Amino acid sequence: MKMWMNSFLLMAVIAGSVFQYSSADAEEQPNILFILADDVGREVLECFGGSSYETPHLNELAASGARLEHCYAMPVCHPTRITLMTGRYPRHLGNPKWGSFPHIAEDHTFANIAKRAGYATAVAGKWQLCMMKNDLDHPRRMGFDQWSLFGWHEGPRYHDPMIYENGVVRTDTADTYGPDLYVDFLLDFMTRSHQQNTPFLAFYSMTLCHDVTNDLKEPVPHGPRGRYDNFAEMVKQMDLQVGRLMKFLKSSRLDENTLILFTTDNGTAFKSKLAAKGKRNEFLYENVVSKMGEHMIPGGKGKLSDWGTRVPTIAVWKGVISPGSVWNDLVDFSDFLPTVADLTGGEPPIDVQLDGHSFASLLRGEDSSSRKWAYAESRRKFFVKTRNYKLYSSGEFFNTDADPFEKAAIDTTTLTAEETADWHLLRKAVAELRQGK
Repeated sequence: MKMWMNSFLLMAVIAGSVFQYSSADAEEQPNILFILADDVGREVLECFGGSSYETPHLNELAASGARLEHCYAMPVCHPTRITLMTGRYPRHLGNPKWGSFPHIAEDHTFANIAKRAGYATAVAGKWQLCMMKNDLDHPRRMGFDQWSLFGWHEGPRYHDPMIYENGVVRTDTADTYGPDLYVDFLLDFMTRSHQQNTPFLAFYSMTLCHDVTNDLKEPVPHGPRGRYDNFAEMVKQMDLQVGRLMKFLKSSRLDENTLILFTTDNGTAFKSKLAAKGKRNEFLYENVVSKMGEHMIPGGKGKLSDWGTRVPTIAVWKGVISPGSVWNDLVDFSDFLPTVADLTGGEPPIDVQLDGHSFASLLRGEDSSSRKWAYAESRRKFFVKTRNYKLYSSGEFFNTDADPFEKAAIDTTTLTAEETADWHLLRKAVAELRQGK
């Protein structure tokens, strides 16, 4: 009996030591679930002050962690994804052609960094960095072990979707809804990674709330309503899919060591397709206008205004980020790659100059973001901005806090002390960008 008790105590000590080691190790290498919604501005989410749509799951997500009030993307999707993947602004990569990705940067993506650090990696939803039928292996070269991506400009993304799964077109998607399949894929990936005791990076590149594909020979199928979902209906689906992911993480207890990042690729679209009229590229459209406070906000996608570039961002990390936090630190999309490198213990590329600054210390509660100004570009025009002030490459200077619709540029000959400090900081940034820095 005494020998049995001694053996039992020894096993308990060993088990306790293993548990403590695993927990410490897990804190150093969190799982990462990165959710990127499509065409969703700040004014859409209730937790950011919107009141046109109900977003209960995103509200709960924000209440569980931190709202980042000053995150900036490019005003349209492709340059945002270039910046996200590389940690560099498109101008510093030769402004890649729409729907392409620079071959020289393929090995330097945030997914490859995480993979080399020992992470399992997967992406589902939207890709838009190549025409998949011409390059079936592209996601693997970009660092993803597994992928489930709709055929951009080849087929539907929503009802009866065309999906490339690990380089092969699925043949079982009739009468299914694309976002359900993308989330199913990631749930399976996260489950298997957990069973194999491997940290994971799961990238849910949402198709929601982007319009249906509009340039195919035949219009894509309508949904069960006999038309395409309108923007409000897509917002509801976006929120439901986030809810599915959160429910899974909680039920599997993966939420104990998973960093969840939610953001969007640009502002809300100005209008949305409601139905196909029968002929190619002929659609019935609906304007998208959303209420935020006392303002009715038209979609800002494609514009360098804050409504086109200042995107809602949420970070949740149980036991690390205090629930209900609100952060006013500056972040732009070039910052995600160095942040992933910091969090995973990966090595950022050493032979290129990154534009991004890691905000991992902000997520850990150790320090604030080191970024002094954020950046966005479109059609050879760009801006740099602090939280309250924005300077365009054209020289126009705005107080975006007092003038969120940028109706009146500031007269730079009569600046206050506060305006002068930000103006000089931003003028220096513009000069450096023009010098290629």
